Amino acid sequence: MSLLKVTSMTHKFGGLLAVSEYNLTIEPGQIVGLIGPNGAGKTTVFNLITGIYRPTAGRIEFNGQDVIGLAPNRIASLGLARTFQEMRLWRHMTVLEHVKMACYAKISYGLAGAFLQTPKRRRQEQEIEERAFASLKMFGVDQFASQLPVDLPYGAARRVEMARAAVTEPKLLFLDEPTVGMTPEEMMAMIEIIRDMHNKLKTAIFLIEHRLRVVTELCQRVQTLVFGQVIAEGNPEEIQNNPEVIKAYLGEEKVVA
Repeated sequence: MSLLKVTSMTHKFGGLLAVSEYNLTIEPGQIVGLIGPNGAGKTTVFNLITGIYRPTAGRIEFNGQDVIGLAPNRIASLGLARTFQEMRLWRHMTVLEHVKMACYAKISYGLAGAFLQTPKRRRQEQEIEERAFASLKMFGVDQFASQLPVDLPYGAARRVEMARAAVTEPKLLFLDEPTVGMTPEEMMAMIEIIRDMHNKLKTAIFLIEHRLRVVTELCQRVQTLVFGQVIAEGNPEEIQNNPEVIKAYLGEEKVVA
């Protein structure tokens, strides 16, 4: 059984057809990329699958369960985590608090345990802190644990967001342009971080990227989306050599990669 199966997913914003008859399968442990020019509908695909939008038509099954109509937090609790193109980090919380926050969806000590400071509550809180530190260390930002995200360099803040998404060890992780705004050196470092995370956690990954180097280094399969429709799908080499993809996207991307 596929970990994620999307069938004929279609979505309209009023009279605008944003995504048309979109299909996707992701197997456990697989890394799949989604590329395309600006405005192609890539982030809309992410938002539809993760429950931010409800598709106009189609079917979305995650780990064998139909997730259409479920709230984003409910989908996340099933094992699907994500990052965003624009970082969602709060100014008033430390780096460690950000990562710990992601763990609270799975606590079991309840409201009474929180008020009464039960042994179960203390034990789970200690486990959460240890897991949060371990996730920060995996992404190379554990030294910033007590700092606020607004005080961090851009690349480090991006790693914090990824550490928060990965701390619950999701079955599937969506990464929305993880190297956006990074220098070439930061991009290469992020490629190694994602590869290391994948090797350690065995998490399946679905990523949006504009930089071809990231896709070719990491992905086993790549889709190209243009005006809400997939125009090509295959391994990175097949995508690079596809004339339709070159015309729509890669010719421009070779200049900026």
